[in-house]
Amino acid sequence: MPLGLQQALLRAWTGRRLLAWSLRPIAFIYGALVALRRFLYRAQWFNCQRLPVPVVVIGNVVAGGAGKTPTVIGVVAHLQEKGWQVGIVSRGYGRKGEAIQQVLANASPAEVGDEPLLLQRKTGVPVYVGRQRVAVAKALLQAHPRTQIIVCDDGLQHYALYRDVEICVFDSRGAGNGWLLPAGPLREPWPRQALKAAGQSGENQLVLNTGPNTVPGYTATRKLADYTIDASGDVQPLAALSAFGTRPIFAVAGIAQPEVFFAMLRAQRLTLQQTKSLPDHYNFDSWSRNIHEGYSLVCTEKDAAKLWQFVPEARAVPLLQTAPPDFYSALDRCLQAVGPVPLSS
Repeated sequence: MPLGLQQALLRAWTGRRLLAWSLRPIAFIYGALVALRRFLYRAQWFNCQRLPVPVVVIGNVVAGGAGKTPTVIGVVAHLQEKGWQVGIVSRGYGRKGEAIQQVLANASPAEVGDEPLLLQRKTGVPVYVGRQRVAVAKALLQAHPRTQIIVCDDGLQHYALYRDVEICVFDSRGAGNGWLLPAGPLREPWPRQALKAAGQSGENQLVLNTGPNTVPGYTATRKLADYTIDASGDVQPLAALSAFGTRPIFAVAGIAQPEVFFAMLRAQRLTLQQTKSLPDHYNFDSWSRNIHEGYSLVCTEKDAAKLWQFVPEARAVPLLQTAPPDFYSALDRCLQAVGPVPLSS
């Protein structure tokens, strides 16, 4: 989606103004299709498959990024601390091809997707990508039979995969104007009504806010790390970017809400001489060095894997997201209710 249209929709979804009202007829059609699909799963016309290990699905009901990827990283780290063997499955949005593939640390973002590559590098657990999550998860379990829990990156609306726990992530937008796409940001009605379509009772659903607590649930804290890293692995203090005699800063972000990243940089007392907002999952193939010549180029970790192929000296600033202990306690209770976590075979 062109960045200008994306930003226009984001603005429209904050209220119920003319653009949002004009899109309501399409939203009614979309809502009818969502309801029909939910009914077909509930009536078992479509099959929902259960895996031999518990599945935790982490996603969002609002279009655009809401903090799903750092939530996956945090949940996986928590499960690892508990001693469980974890695997991650993802669609791999934006990658070339549809075949099921394991994500390796040296993989190309074009082959596996930028977010799955970041997940693999940050967690070190097996990560597999593919369009059909059930088939992807089965491939992971076959290759890594000691896996005890599957974490599904995105996929709340992928009802073919039975989920034992759902974690729905919201950012500062909350549920927006409360309308379905394209009149509003919602992919399905909220409060979420699709759990029973996948055979769920709704009791194992958690909500995590990554911005102000606009939706009842838990709230994570987010901040940028106090260091930067380049393609060679060189780590430097974030403050070094603004030290005396350094080059002016050019910040670039190809994420759902680039201005959030820029605001977080400014909150760290960095002066940004130039900023560049790019569409989410931008591949940087057309990025020209002339654009940032004479600047210190700063980007997000998500962008870094792609940008480093062309500008290895670009400095990535990691995002640190911390969920409250009560959130992880609730997750533990949900998994305990599922029963013992078996080894797959």
